[in-house]
Amino acid sequence: MEEALLRAVLFGTPILLATLGALLAERSGVVQLGVEGMMALSALAAFAAALAFGPSMGILAGVLVGAFLGLFHGIFTVTLRANQFVAGLALSALGLGASGLLGKRYEGLPLPAPLPEGGFALLAFLLAFLLHAFLFYTRTGLYLRSVGENPKAADLFGVSVDGVRYLALGMGGGLIGLSGAYLSLAYRPAWTDGMTAGLGWVAVALVILAAWRPLRALFGAYFFGLLFFLQFRLQGSVPIPSEAFAAMPYLLVILVLALSGRAQAPKALGLPFERGR
Repeated sequence: MEEALLRAVLFGTPILLATLGALLAERSGVVQLGVEGMMALSALAAFAAALAFGPSMGILAGVLVGAFLGLFHGIFTVTLRANQFVAGLALSALGLGASGLLGKRYEGLPLPAPLPEGGFALLAFLLAFLLHAFLFYTRTGLYLRSVGENPKAADLFGVSVDGVRYLALGMGGGLIGLSGAYLSLAYRPAWTDGMTAGLGWVAVALVILAAWRPLRALFGAYFFGLLFFLQFRLQGSVPIPSEAFAAMPYLLVILVLALSGRAQAPKALGLPFERGR
C-alpha cells in the first residue's frame, strides 16, 4: 500500500507540474494546448545542460526553455490574436518535432548524477499550494483571474490585459519546463524521443477535471499517477490484455472530457482581447 501511494506521487509529479502551468495560462484566458511539445523540448534542454554543466543548470535550462515557449505562444495568441487552439497544437507539434530532431545525439547517453525524485515531488506539492494562494489571496492573482473572466472590465480598471497574459504564459511555461526537467533528470534520467508519452495531454485534460483550481489538480495528478502505477504493476498478473492497461489512463481522460462542461471555465478562455472592441 505504501509503495502504491509513493509511486502514485512520483508518477503524478510531472502531470501535476504541467497541469499547474497550463492552469495558470488558462486562468488568464489563454488556452494552452502546447504542453506536450513544451515538456519534450524542456526535457531535452534540461538533459543537455545537465550533461554539460551539471544538474542545477539542467533544471534552470528546462525552466527557461519552458518559459520561453510560453512567451512564444503569447506572441501568436496575445499579440497577433491567432486562434488559440490552432496555435497550441502547432506549438506542441513543433516541440515534439524539434526535440526528436535535436535530441538524436543524446539518445542512449546516461546522466552521470540523476536528481532524486523526492525533491521534485515535494516541490510540486508545495507549488500547488503556493499557486492556490497566489491566485486567490494576492492582488496580482486577482488581476490574473479578472483578465480571464472579463478582460474588458479589467482593462477599464487599468489592468494591462496583454501584460497579465504574457506573465501567466511565461510563469506557466516555466512550470511546464520544470515538469520536463523532472522527466529527464530524475524520473527517467536519460533522454529518449517520445519520453513524455502523452503526459502533456493528460495534464491538459486534468486542468478541466480540476475546474482550473490548483488544489484539485493536486489530487487529480496523484490519481492519474496511481493509474499509471497500476498499469505497470497489474500487467501479467490478471487475465486482461496489456494494451487495455496502457489505454486505461487515456480512456479515463476521454471520459472526463466527455462528462465535463465549460460551466466553470474562465469566461474569456479562448477569446482574444482587443481594446475598443
